[in-house]
Amino acid sequence: MESIRDLEWNSRLSDPSGRRHPKPRKNGLAMVIDKGIGLTAFAELLQVSGEYIDIIKLGFGTSVLYPHDVLAAKIKLCREHRITVMPGGTFLEVAVTKNMVEPYLDVVCRFGFDGIEVSDGTIHMDEELRNSLISRCRSLGFRVFTEYGKKFWGSKLETEELIRTIHTDLRHGSELVTIEGRESGKGVGIYDESGNCDSDLIADVLARIPNPDVLLWEAPLKSQQAELINRLGPDTNLGNISPDDVLSLEALRRGLRSDTLSRLIAKS
Repeated sequence: MESIRDLEWNSRLSDPSGRRHPKPRKNGLAMVIDKGIGLTAFAELLQVSGEYIDIIKLGFGTSVLYPHDVLAAKIKLCREHRITVMPGGTFLEVAVTKNMVEPYLDVVCRFGFDGIEVSDGTIHMDEELRNSLISRCRSLGFRVFTEYGKKFWGSKLETEELIRTIHTDLRHGSELVTIEGRESGKGVGIYDESGNCDSDLIADVLARIPNPDVLLWEAPLKSQQAELINRLGPDTNLGNISPDDVLSLEALRRGLRSDTLSRLIAKS
């Protein structure tokens, strides 16, 4: 009798787009935001969806609120599933304001985090400090992900400043530059107050950078994920994905949902 383990979907069914790649991927990355789910739920998330998650961010400053054994267990699970894990960028901003960057980085290293988000979404950070933080974190062996944009309601992207920031961050060691979208996906960055994408702004940004793979777009809402995939393709990097939406996002990338089926099949 044939074992269930030996069964396999035909690739034309499992990936109608014909464009998805297994881990480790260089593009089409998914960054999931964990706002505090329990260890059992976290383990089940990785059991079911770990193959489709590339980065997990423990949102905001929540890392400091976990019991130490739970935090260590989450980090260990991420390592086992080949997922980069990092604290939220706001936590580093706190360390900057308290003049505690080195003690912060020391504990982050000792816990076993392998990623760092460098952001200034809430505080003011001059370019020299931002660059030095990126270089310092890179020298410690972290994968560094920077973020552009403010978290305040109504804040918009300044295209010229964004392009300059992208080039500068990459030169100092950032792997990806994240376009701020918050966990709400509304009233910030490329999104209006209803969460709709500013198509003209996206086109303007893409026209000015040589490689769109250096960007990660925060896109917590399904409508945003579908629009970005339809516009940029299944290999676009997307972030602030809810744990509940990982399989849903992967289905969008592959053309396994109606929102992207027609567009991706036409291109495959």
